[in-house]
Amino acid sequence: MSTWTKPSSQDAHLEEVFGTPVAQLYAAAAGAATPATHRALELRSFLALAEEEVARVRDRVHQYTAPDTDMGTLSASELRFDSQWMDAALSARTQYVTALRELLRAMPPPGTAREGPPKMDQPWATTRPATGIALVGGRPAAQSARGH
Repeated sequence: MSTWTKPSSQDAHLEEVFGTPVAQLYAAAAGAATPATHRALELRSFLALAEEEVARVRDRVHQYTAPDTDMGTLSASELRFDSQWMDAALSARTQYVTALRELLRAMPPPGTAREGPPKMDQPWATTRPATGIALVGGRPAAQSARGH
């Protein structure tokens, strides 16, 4: 199963920001989409995988600890391993959600594409003096500083 068909907890937020269903976003990204759209969908795919992993570990722990399970089959080392695995999966999920939200917050509103590089209002500074400017006292600065 492809990651774009897996659900994620941020699908509704993506659809709200982009104004289109996630499946259509992936289809549009196959063509000409902005780099931010590609990044958002990539983060969403990673998030969907991390959330699937969280669900797998959760379900496995539930299966181990179900009320009808023989207590003799419980393994502290397996549960400890699943606990570490769950910590890693939840940490990844949290980081993907944070990165995706920050990216979406930084994106310009839909339909407002930037045209070319940003315009600079400040003129460029030069390091050479303009021609025709007289030196202090008509002499080079080193001589006039000595008092000659």
